[in-house]
Amino acid sequence: MIETGKTEDIRPLRFHETAGLEDWRVVGEGACAFFRTETFAAGAAFVGALAGLPADGPGDGPDVDLRPGGVLVRLISVTEDYYGLTTRHLELARRISELAGAHGLAADPSGVRTVQVTLDALAPPEVLPFWRALLGYENRAGSDEDLIDPLRRGAPFSFQRMDRPRGGRNRVHVDVWVPYDEAGARIEAALAAGGRVVNDADAPSNWVLADPEGNEACVGVAGPPGA
Repeated sequence: MIETGKTEDIRPLRFHETAGLEDWRVVGEGACAFFRTETFAAGAAFVGALAGLPADGPGDGPDVDLRPGGVLVRLISVTEDYYGLTTRHLELARRISELAGAHGLAADPSGVRTVQVTLDALAPPEVLPFWRALLGYENRAGSDEDLIDPLRRGAPFSFQRMDRPRGGRNRVHVDVWVPYDEAGARIEAALAAGGRVVNDADAPSNWVLADPEGNEACVGVAGPPGA
């Protein structure tokens, strides 16, 4: 089996500090690795090999996004009371990287990212039901301020509580989660494209940027080593 001992919940930093997982980066929605392929058939063959990995139960396998240019693999535990990584994912990630190597595929961390939509609300419990019904989403485990796609395809929605009505800035913004070693390049590209830094007090975990008209977005990093 992938994990023979007791499975425990782990934080992103634990994942990043584990040897042998250099292909992987933890972002907002679990640990991800992107393996570039030259053909769709090569990617499909790799996905077929992934299907042979043992699983503890239904829905326990990795999330896989197969495209002509590569395969994105995501590891995350989604249960009624937990949404995140476990010790089981450490060995599973190693096994997936070994399979990728056997298929001649190399990981490209620059292909890893997840996006979250965040809404500022005075009373999130009153606003959230509307979006849950509209999107067909579900509450994230252990949270009454976060929604996730039960099909695990769409971007999650988060509801950020405000103390008072806010004017002069957007109430909806996008959180872009990137690998810890890709954040600098992503921010530089955004600044070169006309953006500006609004707040970097939480760097190297989070930066608030704005476009030329003041619309804000955040760049987030999960468990940066050495932080």
